[in-house]
Amino acid sequence: MSTVIVELTMPSGQKIQVRQGDLTAEATDAIVNAANGHLAHGGGVAGAIVRRGGAVIQEESAAWVATHGPVPTGQVAVTGAGALPCRQVIHAVGPVWQGGDAGEEEALRAAATNSLRQAHQLKLGSLAMPAISSGIFGFPKDRCAEILVDAAIAFCRAHGDSPLREIRFTNIDAPTVEVFRAELERRRTGEGGAA
Repeated sequence: MSTVIVELTMPSGQKIQVRQGDLTAEATDAIVNAANGHLAHGGGVAGAIVRRGGAVIQEESAAWVATHGPVPTGQVAVTGAGALPCRQVIHAVGPVWQGGDAGEEEALRAAATNSLRQAHQLKLGSLAMPAISSGIFGFPKDRCAEILVDAAIAFCRAHGDSPLREIRFTNIDAPTVEVFRAELERRRTGEGGAA
């Protein structure tokens, strides 16, 4: 169970929320996993998802890679959710931070946008997403929040009639939650572009 920290309701009625809690406990239609290209879910968010959801998630991930090859940075793959309370897991491969001059920001935006598009195509109503690439991949949290929140707002503006009605940014650690709270509040009050 997560706690809503701040919420932005778009003109379409779609909701973008910052929540504090355990991503693996979110009862949304899908959650986004911050994955690596080989979908080897060892540590961080990915490891937590497999520990809670069961080995079947890793097995399905390995089968996906065996069939399609590694997931390119910025792209996504979908598996079942095992024992998780959601229905599906969208595995998004974010970039490893290399200082900012290697296309990392574009790749992170693509990972977020492709996750949202995948949820839309699957006709899902709700999606919970972590701070992709901001853990062991080293992407700066403030820039991560700015890019992910902007991607969600852009998606809602472009797809106001989407089945996807609720987008959650769910993180367990207070510092990350605070960065996302500040960014969504900034967008909500219209600084740097009305939301």
